[in-house]
Amino acid sequence: MCGIIGILAKSPVNQAIYDGLTVLQHRGQDAAGIITSGKTNDGQRVYLRKDNGLVRDVFHERHMIGLRGNMGIGHVRYPTAGCDSPAEAQPFYVNSPHGLALAHNGNLTNADQLKEQLFREDLRHLNTQSDSEILLNVLAHELEAVGGLTLTPDDIFRAVSMVHRRCRGGYAVVAMIVGFGILAFRDPFGIRPIVYGRHETDDGPGHMVASESVALDMLGYTLVRDIAPGEALFIDMNGEVHTHRCAKKTLHTPCLFEYVYLARPDSMLDGIAVHKTRLRMGERLASKIIREWGEVDIDVVIPIPDTSRQAALQVAHKLNLKYREGFIKNRYIPRTFIMPGQAERKRSVRQKLNAIDLEFRGKNVLLVDDSIVRGTTSQQIVQMAREAGARRVYFASAAPPIRYPNVYGIDMPSATELVANGREVDEIAAITGADRLIYQDLQDLIEAAREGNPKITRFEASVFDGIYITGDVNQDYLGRIEQMRADGAKQKMAANDLGSTELQTYSL
Repeated sequence: MCGIIGILAKSPVNQAIYDGLTVLQHRGQDAAGIITSGKTNDGQRVYLRKDNGLVRDVFHERHMIGLRGNMGIGHVRYPTAGCDSPAEAQPFYVNSPHGLALAHNGNLTNADQLKEQLFREDLRHLNTQSDSEILLNVLAHELEAVGGLTLTPDDIFRAVSMVHRRCRGGYAVVAMIVGFGILAFRDPFGIRPIVYGRHETDDGPGHMVASESVALDMLGYTLVRDIAPGEALFIDMNGEVHTHRCAKKTLHTPCLFEYVYLARPDSMLDGIAVHKTRLRMGERLASKIIREWGEVDIDVVIPIPDTSRQAALQVAHKLNLKYREGFIKNRYIPRTFIMPGQAERKRSVRQKLNAIDLEFRGKNVLLVDDSIVRGTTSQQIVQMAREAGARRVYFASAAPPIRYPNVYGIDMPSATELVANGREVDEIAAITGADRLIYQDLQDLIEAAREGNPKITRFEASVFDGIYITGDVNQDYLGRIEQMRADGAKQKMAANDLGSTELQTYSL
């Protein structure tokens, strides 16, 4: 899971990209990067800064001063396979053709085959294990094949068409072609989100693409629309917008887990309000509690902050129960489901949340969370509720059981680390320590999202149903993913000169 942003405007874009990345920080807390381009007396130059860490830690005043130009792209990252080397930070850059930079949210499921092709057929060297570098070099090769000294929008769209033919998986991409403009495109299934917005100024319009609409809102851009599955959008240096559907076959199947956990509640993705979806999730979950539990002796509904608040509020409303904030969250601790190492995750849960004893003492509490992944967080939270004096602790998940790994850009654990994999609900309840556990039904979750945009007939829901819509994911592939993602297999890679940098400048 990553956050991407691209801006072409009439004025310097460094601060706007920085501000946009801070709003997308929830999508990646591992590394951050910005690359910009602008004209100098010597011609076009490119300026790059990227490193491990939060946006506020990676970019200092000296870096921001050096990131010149009115065009640029940015990225925040979680690793998709456990690697945390600064060399894997994005954007990536190659100087041919024309000077090309790329940032990517997603995962290529045929990365190994592409890597072999790039070495043997395209004669391109790769310096990292990142599939984003693979994607950059595929795009660079195809741009070289269709263009010369100049590139037309049709040339660019032909290159993107070839990228779709070669690449499989889920991907939302923003690229900067130095001297030509900003390019954005989305995989033929539209798995990972990307939106386009416009901002009118006295100097002329500014254009922006980002993973979520909330980044547009914060910078004063108006959301125009989502980029469609298989579509490419190109903004040239004159501010003209060109679009084309570059994939022959498309099927709009956005990731369902975006609405459960990944996206901010104030975002609109594929015409669906995340906030409203989570409210509807709570309504449907409450209906299931009434249907299956009947008259359960619950005194109070308490959310696990932050992403479960909307669902918990609606659960309390429909059950005619008190809603209370029972946990205070330390906002300076990263999200735990992607953290490497069981011991680190357990320690982080205690650092991240603290119970308010008065809300628990002597009460039967219903805890509502957005989902249960490894069960580590749930187990710790149930124990905290008991230590705070709860008489009975019930647990409700606003999402169905997560039984399968994600292969389209979320570093979800291997199947063996998922608490629901191969287990029934009663067994999971025993592991978490809850007196009773209930999950949302998958169809109810789908309908909660689809109500926001009935035109979407299908969602990518592989973590719940094990169906991988790209059709190229088999047990051998899942086995390789499991080896890469297992806690015992995750090893830290040392920083190198291509990763951690003060500021890189390229002359063209």
